[in-house]
Amino acid sequence: MMSLAGRVLHRLLEVVTIGLLVLLALLVVAAVTFRYGLNSSLPWYDEVASVLLAWITYYGAALAALRRGHLGFSGLVLSLPLLPRKLLFILAELIVYAVFIAMAWAGWVVLGVMAGETLVSLDWIPLQFTQSVVPIGCALFVLAQMLSTPEAWARNLAGYDAEAEEIEAEIAKAESAIAERESGR
Repeated sequence: MMSLAGRVLHRLLEVVTIGLLVLLALLVVAAVTFRYGLNSSLPWYDEVASVLLAWITYYGAALAALRRGHLGFSGLVLSLPLLPRKLLFILAELIVYAVFIAMAWAGWVVLGVMAGETLVSLDWIPLQFTQSVVPIGCALFVLAQMLSTPEAWARNLAGYDAEAEEIEAEIAKAESAIAERESGR
């Protein structure tokens, strides 16, 4: 069971990510409408859409980290004996923390370099604002990883493969739907 902090972060990341997706979808519709409906274009569309896509990527990655939804090799890891499985889990966690802490630090340094710079098409939006997603997103990823580590550790020790169980549940649902359809004939 996820902690209260994990549930709050989960909801926050869901709201932010979905909000950004909706905003990007509306922007695309507006750009298409302006381009083909009004025979005019939004000169700032490409730049803003790129920024929104980057934001969706970083905040969505943190959400996936909290859910432990990134690609992994759970079947391979769980096939190992307990001690190597523990060691591999710890090593993988340390690598993830190191990479995202380094990225957060580098993103913070880059923000200092971008001081005074703005978007090309919207010169009232500072690049520091648009690029702040790198250190913030990486910090959120690290926080999400930290909050989800205890549950992932317990699953690792128990040999629990959530991915395999999810696949089995979906197969059972599909088989049930097929059986219902065949019995209704």
